[in-house]
Amino acid sequence: MENQATYNYKVVRQFAIMTVVWGIVGMLVGVVIAAQMVWPELNVGPWFHFGRLRPLHTNAVIFAFGGCGLMATSLYVVQRTCNVRLISDGLASFVFWGWQAVIVLAAVTLPLGYTSGKEYAELEWPIDILITLVWVAYAVVFFGTIAKRRVKHIYVANWFYGGFILAVALLHIVNSMAMPAGALKSYSAYAGTVDAMVQWWYGHNAVGFFLTAGFLGMMYYFVPKQAGRPVYSYRLSVVHFWALIFTYMWAGPHHLHYTALPDWTQSLGMVFSLVLLAPSWGGMINGIMTLSGAWHKLRTDPILKFLVTALSFYGMSTFEGPMMAIKTVNALSHYTDWTIGHVHSGALGWVAMITIGSIYYLVPRLFGREQMYSVKLIETHFWVATIGTVLYIASMWIAGVTQGLMWRAVNPDGTLTYAFIDAVKATHPYYFVRFLGGAMFLAGMVMMLYNVLRTATVGRPVDAQIPVVHAHA
Repeated sequence: MENQATYNYKVVRQFAIMTVVWGIVGMLVGVVIAAQMVWPELNVGPWFHFGRLRPLHTNAVIFAFGGCGLMATSLYVVQRTCNVRLISDGLASFVFWGWQAVIVLAAVTLPLGYTSGKEYAELEWPIDILITLVWVAYAVVFFGTIAKRRVKHIYVANWFYGGFILAVALLHIVNSMAMPAGALKSYSAYAGTVDAMVQWWYGHNAVGFFLTAGFLGMMYYFVPKQAGRPVYSYRLSVVHFWALIFTYMWAGPHHLHYTALPDWTQSLGMVFSLVLLAPSWGGMINGIMTLSGAWHKLRTDPILKFLVTALSFYGMSTFEGPMMAIKTVNALSHYTDWTIGHVHSGALGWVAMITIGSIYYLVPRLFGREQMYSVKLIETHFWVATIGTVLYIASMWIAGVTQGLMWRAVNPDGTLTYAFIDAVKATHPYYFVRFLGGAMFLAGMVMMLYNVLRTATVGRPVDAQIPVVHAHA
């Protein structure tokens, strides 16, 4: 057993470094598949064409990059806000190595074509079981640490992390129910429309809990810390939590407008998606208003720039999502690249930027430094990432609306005005702009890796002392 008078920063360091590494891997695959859409000849052989690499990209950026970022920050925040060391160093270590094993298995099986065919849940049943074991261990470490806390109050960031951990466990187990039909083959426990319904209950809540609730936990800790200001409204943060977790659960059917899903279910998903705007914007406003009295810091603090820009993108994509869930808007946007633009507004603008800002905050503290090796490089990273994100989103918006309008255009006699290939030709230039935007974002991550590694090598691993507090502090 290591020294109980210090926090366990070892597992935080491991996850923080791997967040950046997997970020580069996942985004590199993203840039490759973006290039495949511009230059189709890049679709090579059975293992490296778009159909095999696309699930590898989504799994790598969500579960490898996003997952490591969430685990790094949650295991840091829970210790700092509870004033205790993690409940078990051994279990924390198992969570780290187990999660890396899941990621490596995904990277091997997906290009080989082993897939359940469920979006964001493609991994086959043996890997699903490993995910469950690792996730249960993660939950035990997180909630066990809260249970032995020395501070009576549970800080709001931990509510968001806790909600994310519990919801993802529920989603993963229910959606992954399957009958094995071989070592790496299974059939879903659900059939037809029910399967689609369960999948998008899972799929949208992966966005709602994995990619939103968990990262809001990050926002509620690192934004006040970096700004040096208290959360604007603590009451609003608690209302934000309960409103968000209740409403998100019901929004999934908006992925299935104009399908075989019953009409009332589609409408229910639409209504809850619209209601979701309120808690989402409540949280965004709460984060941005936390900067009251500290706005001047934005001029000189690139880490704060990342965090605040992330909140801005969170606000934009949580306005866009409910709007796209309206059936009449969805009639235009469904199956187009507008959806891809929306996803990346959230993924690059919100998830990646809040993670990058949080990791830049963490790394110097984990390696006993005053600040990152190069603040100027963080500044450069910020601008490269922001411009890359804007290029990506804008190009996909234009491509998506173009596709939607061309597909629905009809001649006076009722025949289609355009062949499908006409829409493909019209969107081709925008695919190049998307490739450019993605490449810029990836370049920023490479700068980040260099900066992080230089900070880690000039510093040395440290574990902060746990302050002595009384039980009712």
